[in-house]
Amino acid sequence: MTVSTGTGHTGTQGTGTDWQAWQESWDRQQEWYMPDREERFRVMLDMVEALVGPAPRVLDLACGTGTITARLVARLPRATSTGVDLDPALLTIAEGTFEGDDRVSFVTADLKDPRWTARLPYESYDAVLTATALHWLHREPLAALYGRIAGIVRDGGVFMNADHMIDESTPLINAADRAQRHARMDRAKESGVLDWAAWWELAAQDPVLAGPTARRFEIYGEHADGDTPSADWHARVLREKGFAEARTVWRSPSDALVLAVR
Repeated sequence: MTVSTGTGHTGTQGTGTDWQAWQESWDRQQEWYMPDREERFRVMLDMVEALVGPAPRVLDLACGTGTITARLVARLPRATSTGVDLDPALLTIAEGTFEGDDRVSFVTADLKDPRWTARLPYESYDAVLTATALHWLHREPLAALYGRIAGIVRDGGVFMNADHMIDESTPLINAADRAQRHARMDRAKESGVLDWAAWWELAAQDPVLAGPTARRFEIYGEHADGDTPSADWHARVLREKGFAEARTVWRSPSDALVLAVR
């Protein structure tokens, strides 16, 4: 089975699987949760270009299908990217999508492993970027990860994390935002939009992705059990771990993009 996008694309890399269709399907599923997803990517790449230039060496952290990498090389064609993740299904899509592009490489590693940076092809990066991934971690391992990231970002380089960052000091605002978001999501789902669970059910039916998808659920289970601390927490911990500056550069009522400069 393959995903239909109405683009007329055919399968690639001899697998019969349309990697671009899977990318687009993943994007639509993620946008169901985050309609402003592309805006946070735009700001992220604006800051990359402004702070480290038009040809950065980038680490796409917890890269998934390579969402950030795709936007990076489209925006900055002289950039290079190393994607790192542990999810075998999403990495299969990423590797299929970027096969033959020598600007892009992928590494399988567990970010909870203190030695994960030893698997990377470079000792340092101009930018480390991640989005909607690190909420899988609790505060203590996330703080430890931030320390390891500080060790691979060059002086003057940047780290950016776009994720769910809840301000618990505003419960009325949070409740109103949540109610509005869920009403919108319910309307979209009635029109046939795939949610997280439905997307993975579809992946499990694809002959190429079925095996990697089964392994993925053995590794992760159904979903995250991590934390969503505030943007202020992220900025403070990043400074404690060795970054010179850190603050929010974009936010919505429930999400934020925190930028740290080494």
